[in-house]
Amino acid sequence: MRVRLLLALLSLVSTLIAAPLRAQGYAGLGSTAAQGFATPERGVPLVFPRDHGPHPDYRIEWWYLTANLTGPDGTPYGIQWTLFRSALAPGEARGWQSPQIWMGHAAATSATDHHFAERLARGGIGTAGVKTAPFEAWIDDWRMAGDDGLSNLTLTARGAEFAYDLRLSALGPIVLQGDRGYSVKSADGQASYYYSQPHYRIEGTLTLPSGPVTVTGQGWLDREWSSQPLAADQSGWDWFSLSFDDGARLMGFRLRGTRGDFTSGTWIAADGTATPLSPGALRAEPLEWRTASGHRVPVRWRLTLADHDLDVTIAALNPSAWMGTRFSYWEGPVTVSGNRNGRGYLEMTGYD
Repeated sequence: MRVRLLLALLSLVSTLIAAPLRAQGYAGLGSTAAQGFATPERGVPLVFPRDHGPHPDYRIEWWYLTANLTGPDGTPYGIQWTLFRSALAPGEARGWQSPQIWMGHAAATSATDHHFAERLARGGIGTAGVKTAPFEAWIDDWRMAGDDGLSNLTLTARGAEFAYDLRLSALGPIVLQGDRGYSVKSADGQASYYYSQPHYRIEGTLTLPSGPVTVTGQGWLDREWSSQPLAADQSGWDWFSLSFDDGARLMGFRLRGTRGDFTSGTWIAADGTATPLSPGALRAEPLEWRTASGHRVPVRWRLTLADHDLDVTIAALNPSAWMGTRFSYWEGPVTVSGNRNGRGYLEMTGYD
């Protein structure tokens, strides 16, 4: 009886934790549920290491790392590590009075397999959180930890069929996205605070059902927080983080809405100099669609950016890289070919 009661309570807690996340979903990020929360303002400087930590007066926030890795035999892999914070109300409190909800997603992807896992936790009781001195982000036994400036990190996560233990070293500067970290997401002016560390060199071990693999590669960390980053008519996004063989990088996104698409991003030169893109400068055209876990998604794209003479094709390493989590999406490594070559990551949300 006690076992059944415990299972029932755990199920109830899981439902209560997941419900607001599902309610916000992707279209929900443009809802009026942001009332009472803080909103980003243009011209407010980001301050480090303070802004590596949480911002509980904002409704949503994430610490989002993706990496393109290679095994000793040249086999390509990708991994994802994400910690989401979602608030039921602004502010923080101790224990179960905390209005903060935490969710973790982790994945490991190859050309033939895609493994993912999810964690849920309530804030205030120590099972999940972020601190800055020194930096540590965690949920259960998943950890991203390092120095105050995010220059050197260790990264661990595990699921039923995968695990990884990685070491990251930044070889370039942090990049402030948009207007010095103020990233506009719609013609109506919705925005987030957004910065990245796109210059990580990575080494470590990836463990798959076939056994451990020594891997090396490059990683990209995104940090973003807001309260209503989408307009009411926007239902999802296509987000690209691309690292080219010549050292340049591109962050670009397409937000889909009934009034048309909104695209923007940042061009990052090989020396780390960042140039924000004007809305509409980046053109993202789906070329091929596939069905992944019952969802039809574009897995090959043409991206063009006239200002930087860019004309490339983006192709998914594994078209089936669907994250079947409580609110689901597609996320996986991609290859870049055309007048520039490289690797990167693609995230697509809001596809039914």
